[in-house]
Amino acid sequence: MTENKKHIKKTSIGGQALIEGIMMRGPKMTAMAVRNPEGEIVLEKWETKTSTKKGVRKIPVIRGVFNFIDSMRFGYKCLMRSAEIAGLEDTPKETQEPETQSAEKKESGSFGMTLLMVISVVLGVALAIGLFVALPSFLYSLLAKWVPILSEDNRWLKSAFEGILKVLILVGYLALVSLMKDIRRTFMYHGGEHKTIFCYEQGLPLTVENVRAQRRFHPRCGTSFLILMILVSILVSMLIPPTIPTVLRVVIKLCLLPLIMGIGYELIKFAGKYDNLLTRIISAPGVWLQHLTVLEPDDSMIECAITAMSEVIPNDESDNW
Repeated sequence: MTENKKHIKKTSIGGQALIEGIMMRGPKMTAMAVRNPEGEIVLEKWETKTSTKKGVRKIPVIRGVFNFIDSMRFGYKCLMRSAEIAGLEDTPKETQEPETQSAEKKESGSFGMTLLMVISVVLGVALAIGLFVALPSFLYSLLAKWVPILSEDNRWLKSAFEGILKVLILVGYLALVSLMKDIRRTFMYHGGEHKTIFCYEQGLPLTVENVRAQRRFHPRCGTSFLILMILVSILVSMLIPPTIPTVLRVVIKLCLLPLIMGIGYELIKFAGKYDNLLTRIISAPGVWLQHLTVLEPDDSMIECAITAMSEVIPNDESDNW
């Protein structure tokens, strides 16, 4: 398959790499295929819950915020479930409770896991805000006191500096975590997800051989969404008056995050739907960054992706983009 070959169709089916598995989400069904410690593929599937609400949830840009939050929430649950299936959250035998454990203990354990999930999400959001919103602004203000060229009154230079620093932080973070063995395996499953979707879009049978031959980098990838958000934030930051104090500037940026998410979402949808010079330009930064987060899968990973994908393909072409 050549890089420039036209796809037979565009599908709305998307997925996510999990721990030792893959989740695929179609318009009607969602499925996750994860390998257990014995190497067997464990398949779980359920109906896709789509929002039937109208109003603001259907408005371009605004809908991106709702979809982003829903994807993060749902994806995190699938990630935790895959960890259980893969055996990463098994309780040691000597400490396991009997199956006849009381309802109170089960409820307590469920509450503890939920609390842990909430705390981890809050800490993750706080870290992201600190690194990508507060740090660039405060660092520029600090350097502006010592470097004459970094003027506080130059909004273009300030926004460019902050944007470049955000990109460097993101690339550096992804490069570091990709060195971890478990993360690399997840990134390999990520590659299996992309290749399987490409194979389906080509109209080819979902076999290991056909999937293996596909390319890895997809314009609708979450990695592309991250880099697009940073690029959009650079443009949006240029609209903030440079004379505003740094602390207030950070607050304004936080208030503008939903707008940045919404614009990034619309750009991803546009790039995923069409294939032309403009969409290739929009997709280029994300495709470049995917070299860090989308790795070549092995055949066992491709089998997981095919298993999940086969369960979510609708019979009525309702996934056509």
